[in-house]
Amino acid sequence: MLAAAEEFVRHFDREGPVNGETGYPDGVEARLREVRAAVSAHGSYEHTPEELTFGARVAWRNSARCIGRLYWHSLTVRDLRWARHPDDIAEQCSEHLRLATNKGRIRPVVSVFAPDRPGRPAARILSPQLVHYTDDPDSARLLARARDLGWQGGKEPFDLMPLLVQAAPYRRPEHYDLPPDAVLEVPLSHPHHAGFADLGLRWYAVPAVSDMTLEIGGISYPAAPFNGWYMGTEIGSRDLGDVDRYDLLPAVAELFELDTSSPRKLWRDRALVELNLAVLHSYQDAGVTISDHHTESVRFLAHIERERRHGRPVPSEWSWIVPPLSGSATAVFHRTFDPPDPKARPAYLRRSPTDPWGPAL
Repeated sequence: MLAAAEEFVRHFDREGPVNGETGYPDGVEARLREVRAAVSAHGSYEHTPEELTFGARVAWRNSARCIGRLYWHSLTVRDLRWARHPDDIAEQCSEHLRLATNKGRIRPVVSVFAPDRPGRPAARILSPQLVHYTDDPDSARLLARARDLGWQGGKEPFDLMPLLVQAAPYRRPEHYDLPPDAVLEVPLSHPHHAGFADLGLRWYAVPAVSDMTLEIGGISYPAAPFNGWYMGTEIGSRDLGDVDRYDLLPAVAELFELDTSSPRKLWRDRALVELNLAVLHSYQDAGVTISDHHTESVRFLAHIERERRHGRPVPSEWSWIVPPLSGSATAVFHRTFDPPDPKARPAYLRRSPTDPWGPAL
């Protein structure tokens, strides 16, 4: 704890003021003395609001799987460390979605709830995203848990999952329906095929990840949902196209009367393009922020150059950065990246079996 805290405090002192955050008025050594005293007395310490903001933003910058890091410094950080009760957390998650939605002009937002303390783990959000659908195969385990808790919803396609929040180890999770005004959804249509709308597809506007732990300077914030905006392939290629998700390529191929008699007809490829085109068209038509994979690839290379001018590496996982559609046609394909650094902090971390309650559902 103390080593991680000292490293972070010096990092903030070195870089924070350059990025616009207020530094330490009494100097870094005075802050280090405060931190050492707090850790010695209580086994932990408390981040200042400026440290929390800086740490959450740098954690995004360190996210090796994210192609959208060019805007890391624009992340809105909501300091909600006072919130420990599931009712408060659920209410603030709905407010997070409203703030992030911004009438369709999506804003990157993170809501940071109470941290773990020695002997006192804080609440966890069990839902992998704040918004999820009941008929998504990826929701099966969470839906079963919600049913065990007595939730009776989710009878129709694209019904919203409840939010599951657990206050403490071995305590029964609480479930909360999201208010209708908190979730903006986009009905999907196609610019060249009116029949596409008859498939009845839709998707939500804000991809808010909620089952990761934000770690800053040795302190873990296990409930810290965060979002950017969608890249079209996340929905069109993965969520709707993957065989273990909605598996819609056969339905799209049938709609467009594609020859599916042989893989050599490339019907899956053609259906995938039409599905992605529908997603981009629909979000643009609805006035909801979304990016295409070609534009985002160029932006990511701009991010790399900007970071290197500051002398900072850009750790990246190639298999996540290269889009799942037309990868070799994008600007990020024919190059290598700095390898991921598992020790890089601050960071958004997947929960592990060593978490007090085990990995998230």
